[in-house]
Amino acid sequence: MTFYAVAARFLLLTAFGFTCNPYKSLIVATEDATWRSDLPWEQLTSNISPSASLIDTTFMNYQVECFPEFVDHVMFNRTNHALIDQPSGLCFPHLFGGWEISSPRPSDNGHLSETYDQYMQDLSAILVGEGGLGDLPESFDPANADSFVQDPSNPSLNLPTMVLFPVVASDVVAAIQFAKEHALEISVKNSGHSFTGSSSKKNTLHLNMNRYIQYAPTSITDCDASIIDKPFFEGDLSDQPCHLSFAKHKSATIRVGGGENFDKVYRVVLAANEALDGGYKYHVAGGGAGTVSPMGWTFQGGLAGTTGGRLYGLGVDQVLQIEMVLPNGYHVKFGPTKWEDASAEGFIVPRTTGVTGLCRSNPEEQGEDKWNWGNCPDDVDIDFDDLWFAVRGGGGGTWGVVTSLYLQLHDALPFTKYEFLWAASEECLAVATLANEFKATYLIAPSLLNVTKEKSHACSAMYGSTIYCYGEEDVMQAWTKFLQINNVTNLPDGACFVKDTSQKSWPWFRVRESLHFLPMPTSRNSDFNINNVLVPQSWAEESQENIKTIAPNIRPSYFAFGGATATATDQANSLSQAHRNAAVMTISPSIKFFSSEPFSKMFDISDKINFPPVYGSNHAFPGNTGPRKDNWTEDCPTYWTIEQRNAGCISVQEAIYGTERLKHLEAIKEAIDPHYMFDCAFCVGNNRPKKVPTSKKSKAKNKKKVKKAKKVKKPKSKKL
Repeated sequence: MTFYAVAARFLLLTAFGFTCNPYKSLIVATEDATWRSDLPWEQLTSNISPSASLIDTTFMNYQVECFPEFVDHVMFNRTNHALIDQPSGLCFPHLFGGWEISSPRPSDNGHLSETYDQYMQDLSAILVGEGGLGDLPESFDPANADSFVQDPSNPSLNLPTMVLFPVVASDVVAAIQFAKEHALEISVKNSGHSFTGSSSKKNTLHLNMNRYIQYAPTSITDCDASIIDKPFFEGDLSDQPCHLSFAKHKSATIRVGGGENFDKVYRVVLAANEALDGGYKYHVAGGGAGTVSPMGWTFQGGLAGTTGGRLYGLGVDQVLQIEMVLPNGYHVKFGPTKWEDASAEGFIVPRTTGVTGLCRSNPEEQGEDKWNWGNCPDDVDIDFDDLWFAVRGGGGGTWGVVTSLYLQLHDALPFTKYEFLWAASEECLAVATLANEFKATYLIAPSLLNVTKEKSHACSAMYGSTIYCYGEEDVMQAWTKFLQINNVTNLPDGACFVKDTSQKSWPWFRVRESLHFLPMPTSRNSDFNINNVLVPQSWAEESQENIKTIAPNIRPSYFAFGGATATATDQANSLSQAHRNAAVMTISPSIKFFSSEPFSKMFDISDKINFPPVYGSNHAFPGNTGPRKDNWTEDCPTYWTIEQRNAGCISVQEAIYGTERLKHLEAIKEAIDPHYMFDCAFCVGNNRPKKVPTSKKSKAKNKKKVKKAKKVKKPKSKKL
């Protein structure tokens, strides 16, 4: 029986109460030689803190530690927390993340010779198995499939063997200095949620940040308004987050460590609120999943569909200050110190006009109370304006290692959750399709329901039938109005939609209702064979028919856009304008979108040189591409090999950022990391043509050319 058939059979049997485990035989003990045993690893060990650890892992660690969560539990009983805390630090929220592009099929060249059809056929088999949708397709029965996931020498394996668990910033500095000295690549992981697999890579020194110092429990700060009258940003930038917070008309911040996830942050904010006598005070805009980190989530954009993103902005808009270790080995911190009012243009936060950064002069010092911050050395060329722009929106894992962030805290507002109970009655089931259309209408075109934009922006949603609101909204009245418009008269007022005000906030809901385990780990990436299209607000508002097209019953959609996602930008981040202009991110089949009529109507493709940004970066999948390079209204052929698709189709990076912004990011990448110490899968610069080795004389000649990023004109944010 093939591995895929075993997987399907096991999951179907356990669904009916059988508990046999056919994977037990797949856990095969292996012992691999230490990767790069020629290097003085003891030198790195001697330079890290006593609590940090450098471990040598093997494929057996992945089998023994990561497989059981997938094979001993049906999908709805799994939790990513059980994977994050495994000793080796190798596990992912999807089992096949351990292989290149999430495909265990053996390949000597990263699957470049396989057709996309073959790739999708492999993953479709897993989808059928896990979903319990029926028998595996007869056409899929590769020989010796069991060996794909048993073989420690499978060339498709993409697991690092040397794993460092940093505890303090000096550990990260030591790792990067060691990597520089020995020309090693580095990969970085917090929770491993990257669907594209950018948080892990074979033949790299892997930094798993899960044991890094946690700042959140002691770092909520109520800013002292008296600093406004003090000299601006003197010293070590310690007052910079509060200065910027006041400029945004806010007064509280929280510092989050590079290894903390949102479950940890939410628990801290919840505890702080419950310790207050006067009711809830603090709110943080964050991810829907507790195991998502404020690092990767934020740097991909950060969709706050459950935490009020349409009121407070996207994840990149929450960042006040960044602390990180760069590929050059310097430990830096930086943030805006100059800004100007942009309210006349419709923005609710100031426009950043200048960023200040500092370097730490004693990077070997482990105790933070002894850190010395000051101006960077004259011979260290760091453009902090470029860095601020690139990190916030340009993806995680490629610019260096983030050791902490200062995030904005907002004033807590009353939280209301609305859930459509389609199975409550036959009458509710009959209007389930209308309920999805109502959700889309309320969130995208509220005026059709006599709802103000302000009350619409108070609400947002992820995939599914639930709407999450903060502050004043008008959902129940609008639902009644919607039913009247559609001549539905057999439902009493308030039927089918349940209003719940018993919960204090989304973090309260996740923690108190024990939903911190979501999302449930799956064997394969859950968002395969789809494109996450950012549907423009202007197109959605053109007609009710357009709204019906993107209603969740037609295409699963993420309603985390509009309102502050367009107006809370400081206009100095690299998130695409498509994110700012979007009404919704909707799932579209990857083989049909560009040849469909909506694409050419949604996006301006009159410029035949510069492809526009189209995709959302959160939840991007390793199989994603844009259309053919020679014809933007033709989908990338699935019968092509992956190598042909890479050469002949718009890359996923270009489809996310657009041609112009991607060029700007690639120039910054060349300046910050010219040797690509951080070269994560599907990150900025990862799809570059690999350079032919040059002589030492040529390298010296070219060194000055990459020292500073070539300035590419930044696309301006549009006036609103």
